[in-house]
Amino acid sequence: MRFPLFVAAVARRSGLAPEPAASVARAVLQTVVERMTGSPPTDPTGYLPVELTDAVSPGEPADFLRRVGERAGVDESTAAAGAAAVFATLRETVTVGEFQEMVARLHTAGGGSDPIVG
Repeated sequence: MRFPLFVAAVARRSGLAPEPAASVARAVLQTVVERMTGSPPTDPTGYLPVELTDAVSPGEPADFLRRVGERAGVDESTAAAGAAAVFATLRETVTVGEFQEMVARLHTAGGGSDPIVG
């Protein structure tokens, strides 16, 4: 799935306009990449736009939604709606195994249950 189609799906699911949906999607995906352990700053799913994989630096976010909100320039409620839409879209875009591996790596990196993926 190309990024514009991914953003359209996120916008439809979240109720956000396309521009904020794109900002939130980028912020969520970048934060996901940062939270993964044992991976270089590359695309964990094969679906990230090139501008994200070039800009990612490793690190541990203190709070996923706060970080997404800051990156996207949106409030926490909008970040939460957008993040939920991003994860729902990812579940349809990648294989079940890829999604489960990504979530498992998030839990390992984040130290427990993630407020977005369960």
